[in-house]
Amino acid sequence: MSARILVAEDDEKQSRLIRIYLEREGNAVQVVADGRAALERARAAGLDLLVLDVMLPLVDGLDVCRILRAEACEVPILLLTARSTEEDMLLGLDLGADDYLTKPYSPRELTARVRALLRRSRKGGAAGSEVLRVGAVELDTARFEVRVAGRPVALTSKEFSILEALAREPGRVFTRARIIERAFGFDSDVLERTVDAHVRNLRRKLGDDPARPRHLETVYGRGYRLADGSAPTQAPTQAPAGS
Repeated sequence: MSARILVAEDDEKQSRLIRIYLEREGNAVQVVADGRAALERARAAGLDLLVLDVMLPLVDGLDVCRILRAEACEVPILLLTARSTEEDMLLGLDLGADDYLTKPYSPRELTARVRALLRRSRKGGAAGSEVLRVGAVELDTARFEVRVAGRPVALTSKEFSILEALAREPGRVFTRARIIERAFGFDSDVLERTVDAHVRNLRRKLGDDPARPRHLETVYGRGYRLADGSAPTQAPTQAPAGS
């Protein structure tokens, strides 16, 4: 199925290469060269994915990401950057990006990441509605909607995938590696701290107190679980790095 993809990249050679490879996959691709144009196009209805370079003129990619998420724009975002430190990657994820690719990268890796993001964002979209309820948390997997005690919560596609994986087996402890397998797929090279960044964002959006989470619990030395309400949540005594 063809996807509508916006590429925001000011390097003409890079944007042309990205466009060629994504169009070979059957996608409809638009290209813009600055952050202001990226914001205008992304706000318009109908985008399936935004491929967003961090170093853009007028408005940089991180600010584009921050603004779109503040406006509850849920289009999946793949960040491209020459910054390769873990802190830079976690900052992008904290701002609401779904995935992160550092330069230089191969066109095959880029297209694989795009396919994975599109597959996750479309999962269950053509099927009948399935609603998962775990305590006060409710997920409609077909409509890509989440509510907590009736309050709507806007999640990115990766945040939704992580929460869905945990909600399908409430109370079960998922290691970070297992979460990566379920939410990112085997074709994605993801650091375990990426999971921690997404969990941190999920807790904030679900209204969890990190010191005494009601929904997304940390099981020290193991991973995370979605509380099923069968036992009282224990206050943590020591927080793992990045959680």
